Amino acid sequence: MRAIVFEEFSVRPELRDIAAPVAPAAGVVIDVEATGVCRSDHHAWTGHDESIRLPHVPGHELVGRVASAGVGVEEFHVGQRVTVPFVCGCGRCRWCRSGNAQVCPDQTQPGFTHFGSWAEQVVIHQADANLVSVPEELPAAAVVGLGCRFATAFHGLRVRAELTAGETVAVFGCGGVGLSAIMIARALGAEVVAVDVSRAALSSARRLGAVRTVDAGGLSPEELSAEVVSQVHGECPDGVAVTVDALGREDTIRAAIGALAPLGRHVQIGLLPQAPVVDLPRVIALELSVLGSHGMAAADYPELVDLVVQGRLRPQDLVTTVIGLADAPEAMEAMSLPAASAGMTIIDLAR
Repeated sequence: MRAIVFEEFSVRPELRDIAAPVAPAAGVVIDVEATGVCRSDHHAWTGHDESIRLPHVPGHELVGRVASAGVGVEEFHVGQRVTVPFVCGCGRCRWCRSGNAQVCPDQTQPGFTHFGSWAEQVVIHQADANLVSVPEELPAAAVVGLGCRFATAFHGLRVRAELTAGETVAVFGCGGVGLSAIMIARALGAEVVAVDVSRAALSSARRLGAVRTVDAGGLSPEELSAEVVSQVHGECPDGVAVTVDALGREDTIRAAIGALAPLGRHVQIGLLPQAPVVDLPRVIALELSVLGSHGMAAADYPELVDLVVQGRLRPQDLVTTVIGLADAPEAMEAMSLPAASAGMTIIDLAR
């Protein structure tokens, strides 16, 4: 099969012919219809993930059809259209049995723990526990992002923060995950304040549902927290019910926690290079909640997929570029540039 392979970190990947995979016991091989180009793929390529073993095939957001199934797969059949969370559980531990495979201690991740979906085929382990059936009528552009950015944002807002209609959410960082969070918050009936340093990103945020924006451009890390909190409170005097940090910086986390109303909930999605200093006295005094969100188990997908089927959530509106597999190496390198788009690029395997 054709696949994108890199043998050294940060060295341009190549399109190659490699051996096609075989379905493992309890797992499947999927014919990839389309796959996403995600910032996490870039982290893997640059060597920021200790699970990567070289040579490697990246890719973890996908939609496709079951090509073959191993012994023991009962819930899915050859030809079925599916997607998958980027965090796959073992299906046996107490976390998986309780519907929380996203924190499984023995998890697998396509594109990280094994070869991923920037290829014509990809293996998914423990298929019955991890595959998600996808309606035939949904375009690939509406499904690919459900594997990572939309699932993580939905899990954080709906499952972890228990966001309800009428509440206000402030989203810090309007890249791919941040824009996904904005779209999901609007689909759930919440109002959104978007915070970013980029006017282009804030324009995208308004287009995708933010009713207010805060421009943090030109502020130093020392200035950002106080100024942004002041602006958010200017829009929402009591503070907001929920904040989301989709960037992963100490100053934005500090601003997010400062923007919360009493009993507010902060959702941390952005990954950090080191542990931040958090304003715990404020967390204690206002009884704030600080919540992590890392993917979403297959068990929680039905509500998310229903939002897409109903048209209340349109992940395809985040897609700005569609490329073929041969264009993927250039797309990987482009993510190193500071002007990389906040929109989503998907790889169409039919191109």
